[in-house]
Amino acid sequence: MRETIINGRPLHDVTSPLLAVLSEFYSSFNARDVEGSMANWARQKDVIMCNPIGGIRHGWEAICEGYQRIMQGATHVYVEFYDYQLVESSDMFLAVGRERGYAQQASADQVQKVELAIRTSRIFRRIQDRWQQVHHHGSIDDPDLLKQYQNFIKGE
Repeated sequence: MRETIINGRPLHDVTSPLLAVLSEFYSSFNARDVEGSMANWARQKDVIMCNPIGGIRHGWEAICEGYQRIMQGATHVYVEFYDYQLVESSDMFLAVGRERGYAQQASADQVQKVELAIRTSRIFRRIQDRWQQVHHHGSIDDPDLLKQYQNFIKGE
């Protein structure tokens, strides 16, 4: 398992293009940058994202709509990728590990926060000499945390 935590902050002394593309994604995601997040994805109809909030989304447009909903809403979601393994072939790589972080909503008089613990995998394919994400799966093991997170995002 890798020790480098991927959260979008600059990676010092890391030259791996795999870690760089992961870092680019988490940088955009944590900055609530829909355009930057979607630049990481292959612009194809066969890409798939499965997660606790967006369900199963097929195609670049559907994934973009899901990110818009999360990133442009009242809830700020921050995650970092850790305890992971990378498996690489000539034209694909798989990143499997864990995400931790939080979902937070702030109003004038209070801040509400849910701590997150997510198992996640991401598959990237080399397309025109560039690593592009083609699949993401995230799941929350704890059913109570899953329900709390879903309700939190829905505003319940």
